[in-house]
Amino acid sequence: MKKTILAATLSLSLTPFSAFAAAPGGPSCGWGNMLFEGQKGLAIHLIASIINGTSGNASFGMTLGTNGCSTDGALSYGGQNLLQTSEFMEDIAHDIALGEGEALDALALLVGIAPEDRTTFAQVTHDNFQTIFPSADATTEEILKAIGEVMKTNEQLAKYVS
Repeated sequence: MKKTILAATLSLSLTPFSAFAAAPGGPSCGWGNMLFEGQKGLAIHLIASIINGTSGNASFGMTLGTNGCSTDGALSYGGQNLLQTSEFMEDIAHDIALGEGEALDALALLVGIAPEDRTTFAQVTHDNFQTIFPSADATTEEILKAIGEVMKTNEQLAKYVS
């Protein structure tokens, strides 16, 4: 269940398999940043983020170019993609082999599979386990590419692959 919740949370910020915004609107965007300017620490960052998020002032500032916000800079992400973690990929392999499970559900959510197509996604990936995981040495990139190729062969799932 924790993986499903984590995936749901991450999927709000993830475009297909990547790109998470580290500082939308810029590093000085919003009233929270203004109030706590120059201060450091987890608590201060959380409070500033809550102030910016609950009042909507950062979104307002990005829209109008106020509150120290700008949309000129490129977004970046310095962390590790959830799909790149070996533990998550091991869980996906296990669940695909079974044809069900939380990690497979989380993957379907991250890929953007609609709830009504998730049973098909689970069955198709299960039926194509050997294609998706051709060896124990398969890389995450190879596995994700294989999942996309397998999805293309299914009429119901092909619409999710660009």
